[in-house]
Amino acid sequence: LRAAVENLTDRQLSRLDAAFAAHPEHEQVAVAWQCAQQLRSIYHQPTPAAGRAVAEKVLASFASCPIPEVARLGRTLRQWRSALLAYFDTGGASNGGTEAINGLIELHRRIARGFRNRANYRLRMLLIGGGLRHPRLA
Repeated sequence: LRAAVENLTDRQLSRLDAAFAAHPEHEQVAVAWQCAQQLRSIYHQPTPAAGRAVAEKVLASFASCPIPEVARLGRTLRQWRSALLAYFDTGGASNGGTEAINGLIELHRRIARGFRNRANYRLRMLLIGGGLRHPRLA
């Protein structure tokens, strides 16, 4: 269920369909999986206009889904509507890289447990952020 639909073989897809059809209670899982695939497909469309169209469809439909988790996701996406749709207005720009570096810095700041020498702290942050190469690793 965690795999993307395009990465599944025909055999895996048929097994998944059989599992969904085996019990009526699996219907909610099937719908949630289809919603996840639809959400993923926003970023895999051939053009930004096509991606935006799928995003608009997701925004319009998820909040009214009878599955509580999908409905909650739909409400959250609706709150973030402008940020979600901005992806298509900016040519796919995001702050993901900045957030990744910030996460690394925060992790290593906690690990450092209070550097007293600012120069050493700066060098360590540059090293983990990719701004320097460690002499022993070069």
